[in-house]
Amino acid sequence: MFFSFDGIDGAGKSTQINLLADWLRAKGKDVVTCRDPGSTELGEKLRGLLLEHHSTAIHRRSEMLMYMAARAQLVEEVIRPALAAGKSVISDRYLLANVVYQAHAGGLSTEEVWQVGLVTVAGIMPTLTFILDLPASTAAARFNRAPDRMEAQGLEYMEKVRQGFLLEAAKRPAEIVVIDAAAAAETVHKRVIESTERQMTKH
Repeated sequence: MFFSFDGIDGAGKSTQINLLADWLRAKGKDVVTCRDPGSTELGEKLRGLLLEHHSTAIHRRSEMLMYMAARAQLVEEVIRPALAAGKSVISDRYLLANVVYQAHAGGLSTEEVWQVGLVTVAGIMPTLTFILDLPASTAAARFNRAPDRMEAQGLEYMEKVRQGFLLEAAKRPAEIVVIDAAAAAETVHKRVIESTERQMTKH
């Protein structure tokens, strides 16, 4: 099975990814975790350009395509082989993030970003995507580091990102689970496991 976690930064993705990976391993599953963009040599280089180089001007369409290039490499180098070997995969972000950050919040066409994305992933889509939902102001208050290039675009932009996630989740309730990330980490994990167990009974 393939899971992805998304939501604005500060919502607790890393914690929940680790907790789900531990839970799956306790069930005897072989688990691969990855981050999008990243987890390949090309992906990490593109991640540096996209998130760390504040002085580099990047048009939204270029930004979207750079994320897509990193993701195409991630799919072919990490995710597809892992799934083919019967492993469970958990990704920190995936295609939905592009639809939300560059389209809903960034002004590109959601339909076009989805179309480019479907070419990019070539049939590899998450079984379930967990959206850890928090108001942008609450998430920003949790940071204990300097903002990356996307976060530096401000609270108004980040709140548009949050609303984009909620809009997409409303369109795809069978694939996208929204969880209130203001709750304690144990409570969020319980919700993740409940949804995961429901999905596992279908397979």
